[in-house]
Amino acid sequence: MSNGLYFHIPFCRSKCPYCDFFSVKYEKELAEKYTDRLCEEIKKYNGSFDTIYFGGGTPSIIEPELIGKIIAASKNQFDIDKNAEITVECNPSKNLERDFEKYAQYGVNRISLGMQSARNEERFALGRAAGQADVAKAVNDAKKAGITNISLDVMLGTPKQTLDSLDETFEFIHKMDVTHISAYMLKIEKGTKFHQLQNKLVLPDEDTVCQMYLKTVDRLKELGFEQYEISNFAKAGFESRHNTKYWLLDDYLGIGCSAHSLWQGKRFYYDRDFNIIPDGECNYDEERIILGLRLSKGIKKDLIKKDLSAYIKMGYIVEKGNNIALTPKGMLVSNTIITALI
Repeated sequence: MSNGLYFHIPFCRSKCPYCDFFSVKYEKELAEKYTDRLCEEIKKYNGSFDTIYFGGGTPSIIEPELIGKIIAASKNQFDIDKNAEITVECNPSKNLERDFEKYAQYGVNRISLGMQSARNEERFALGRAAGQADVAKAVNDAKKAGITNISLDVMLGTPKQTLDSLDETFEFIHKMDVTHISAYMLKIEKGTKFHQLQNKLVLPDEDTVCQMYLKTVDRLKELGFEQYEISNFAKAGFESRHNTKYWLLDDYLGIGCSAHSLWQGKRFYYDRDFNIIPDGECNYDEERIILGLRLSKGIKKDLIKKDLSAYIKMGYIVEKGNNIALTPKGMLVSNTIITALI
């Protein structure tokens, strides 16, 4: 079985007010040193991989040649499948035309663009510098470079967002003709700017956010995107092969500050100083339920020993042959249901 390879690129131009991922201010020299360190870390491991994913931070903020350098070092050390899915997360506030041309030369074949919303006022309220026109340019530039597997991020329940304003985002998605959507509900995390400001933020209420989520599931289906995980929707054959490994408990190796791994049955992560911190053994029985129920196809019925009849009756769980799965309504309260089932 091939595994997933993840690189954390922690650099950003500025910190988004909702983000609690580890990131530092971008400096060219620092990014070059960090890349060299990643290439050294690679040498500690062996394995075969059929996905490579650059997450962040903002991976596209560093020079594209550095992405190329990391991919080359990976191919030198590991057995990388010739049809590997190679994804880079990108911020459309930068003109990415040249970057995409370089990425394509290095074998990058999937882009994940931080859109959040197609409405400029909603994007700006989230601290994003790029407007709708910049997102459209990035999508078109990626396609021009030959990278046609493109995912857009959407956020739900954000400042200034309404049920009706979501329609503009769906219209834009349709017009852009992309292959994948990740739709996340805004969560106010400790240590973020939004956490400090939470009493002043004007956010949609909980019921409205639930309606937004269910509307998103329905509208994306109409546009040809099948929901395959709580927050992820794809056109047929374009599910994220890399992220699916996390939910199926396949092995993945994360390299870089704050990158996490499930490798040969053990969990570990890098701290902010590149120290490797053990994080315990994987409890496959329990985690198969917790992570598997995030997927629309669900899990085998026999993994659950509790009575499910009440959840089925209320429309939170549906039986699919030998599997059980959460419905979109069930996914809204997935944490509560999963906690009750394990």
